[in-house]
Order: sequence, then C-alpha cells, then structure tokens
Amino acid sequence: MTHIARLPTVAHFDPYAVRAQFPCLHQEVNGHPLVFLDSAASAQKPQAVLDALMHAYAHNYANVHRGVYSLSDRATQQFEAVREKVRAFIHAASEKEIIFTRGATEGINLVAHSYGMTHLKEGDEILITAIEHHANIVPWQEVAKRTGAELRVAPILDSGALDEDAFFAMLSERTKMVAITHMSNALGTILPVERIIRAVHKMGAVVLVDACQSAVHDVLDVQQMDCDFLVFSGHKLYAPNGTGVLYGKYNLLESMPPYQMGGEMITNVTFEKSDFQAPPLRFEAGTPVIAEVIAFGAALDYLSTFDRHAIARHEVQLAEAARDVLHSMQGFRMMGEAPHRGAIVSFTHAHAHANDIGFVLDKCGIAVRTGHHCAQPLMARLGVPATARASFAMYNIAEDVEAFARGLHKVQKMFG
Repeated sequence: MTHIARLPTVAHFDPYAVRAQFPCLHQEVNGHPLVFLDSAASAQKPQAVLDALMHAYAHNYANVHRGVYSLSDRATQQFEAVREKVRAFIHAASEKEIIFTRGATEGINLVAHSYGMTHLKEGDEILITAIEHHANIVPWQEVAKRTGAELRVAPILDSGALDEDAFFAMLSERTKMVAITHMSNALGTILPVERIIRAVHKMGAVVLVDACQSAVHDVLDVQQMDCDFLVFSGHKLYAPNGTGVLYGKYNLLESMPPYQMGGEMITNVTFEKSDFQAPPLRFEAGTPVIAEVIAFGAALDYLSTFDRHAIARHEVQLAEAARDVLHSMQGFRMMGEAPHRGAIVSFTHAHAHANDIGFVLDKCGIAVRTGHHCAQPLMARLGVPATARASFAMYNIAEDVEAFARGLHKVQKMFG
C-alpha cells in the first residue's frame, strides 16, 4: 500500500489548524471520513464566513444604497467596505474599478456584451486558447456571430501547456480582444499571462484574464499584470455562492454601456430617456446579494490572516504527492504535464470511465470531480471524453492524499 508521509508544516501555515475551522469537513460519507478534493469546483466555507453571513442576515440586513434609515446605512457601509477589500486583494488602483457580479461567468458575459458588442466589428479577431472553460468560449462565439468578428483559438501542446509560439504568431493588427485563463480548471496549467499581456498590448488589443482558479492559489496584482479586465468567483475563495468580481480599467469601463438595466444603475429616468451612473454602479443593476457580499469580505479577511505564498506551497506539495501516487500505479494516466501548473490533478484509467472512478472513490468518502469540466473542446484535443479531477485547497492534509491513494488502489483492483 502506498504511504504518504505527513508533509512538513509550511512556515507560518498549519493546515491541521485550518481544517478545524471548516465545519463541513468534519463528517463521514459512506462510512468514511470525508476527503474533499473538489475545491476547484467550489470551496468549503470556514466558520468565520458562515458567522458573517448569519450575522448580516440576523442583525444588519436591509437594502443597500437606497434607504435613509440607520439599518440601510449600516448595511450599505458594510457592503461598500468589501469593494475596498477586493481592491486591496487584487491591488487595483481604485474601488471604482471593482464591479460585483454573481460570479466569473457573469463577469465574462458582461465584458463580452458590453465591451465586445460595442467595440468589435467585422474583420476584427478575438483570440482565446484551446484550454478555456466554456464560460470563456461561448460568450465570445456569440460576440463573433453578432459583430462579424472572427474567433480564433490558439492550440496547446500534448503536455497541456499553451503552444506559445503558435499563440504569439496568431497575434496581429486584426487582434482586438484576447480572453485567456490564468490557470486551467481542467488541467491546472498556468499560462504566462504577463508575457501574453505585454505582447497583446503591443498590438493595441485588450486582454481579459479568467482568474477563477488562480485567485485562490496566487497573489494577484492587476496593475503589475496590466490586464484590462479580470474576473473571479467568490465561492472558490471560501466565500458564499452568488458572489464574484469583474475588475476593469476605469477608462474602459467608462466606454462601455450597461449590461443590464434596472434600479440603482441610473441617475435619472423619464419615459423618453434614462441617464446611467458612472462605473461601477452602472453595471450593478438591481438588488445585489447583500449578506453574501458582506460574507465575501469576511472570506478575504480570513485569507489575509495567512501567508498566501505558504498556502500555495502547501497545496502544490499535496498535488505533487497525488501525482506521484498516480505515476506509481499501472492503468492510470496523468492528463496535463505542463511545467507550470497549480494544485489540480487530472487523470484517467485505461479500463474505467471517469465516472466509474468517481463512484468508487465516493464509496471511500472521497469527493473528486468527473466529466469534461466544462471544457469539451479541451477534452476533444486530449482525445478523451472525460477525466477525473482531484483539486487541493488550504484545508487539505497529507492524510487526504493517503486516502486518495487507497481509493485508487480499489479502482485498480476493480478495473485492472
């Protein structure tokens, strides 16, 4: 039986102490302690976030921005304080560049429809990569269809890394929009976004970065990165569902019409015409998820108490240990061997469908994601219908990898 030695505690970070703060992890599933290895899909929530969510609903709930009474004023102050926390989290220049969304998907759609439909035209090119999530493919297909622009796809290498030579060769004066993932949700591949952005800007184009996976594992600095837009979801950052962020350079946001119309995003309405707020409120129509955003702020506060680099090193150590297990066992095949990758391990088995792997592991109390991971074009490029994916977070420990290894031995025993 494969044994995973307990990894040394990374300086300034104790995953065992962290794990104690996540209530959902302290349960049994199918008679086994829960081993949660699907944080790339959605992360569990620490008690501090759960408490903040309950406190907001129990003590500080009222609609924001609209009321003159004290409870509404208090809720508004707490809600808007999160905008500053997000600004600091990604090192943006101004709170005015931070738009609250329901998640990264809404953020990409906002940029695609508001910026893309306004600024792109026939003859222009939109460049994405073969490693993108559906949420960073489908909106650009729609923009291309409606504007006459051409959607182009940069290929990847067999390792799952971006074919950088091909990508840079595809850049031209016709390139007007580039939308790329920072870290693949399916393979963990990390793209060289800063180098890409410099090259794209030389062509006069703008860049959107999908930071859904990287925001929780990396320290982001949008000014250093110099991206034009960046999106991420709160629920992968230990925050509640329904929260997300679109960052945009303010001059670009000013050039964009509203994505949705309704309350709060206007300054004046008559039956003849309406005038819209300046960003960010121009893009935040309707009542937001108030308590959830306040709890999103609590998640950022929680993360700020740790050495983020130490967390990332811990997560990568666990992922590498899991990869070592897979490499040591016959029948399993690693998918994605790019030199730069995050804490995601994607794999297949010669005689078992990914769903079969998932079912067997679930009987051992181990939660992994199986399927195409909303990346069907990538699966087609890899020549597989689906993979099993184990993803690691700050609360995972060496014993989780050990349980993972035992589960894989059961898969091997059942399917050969």
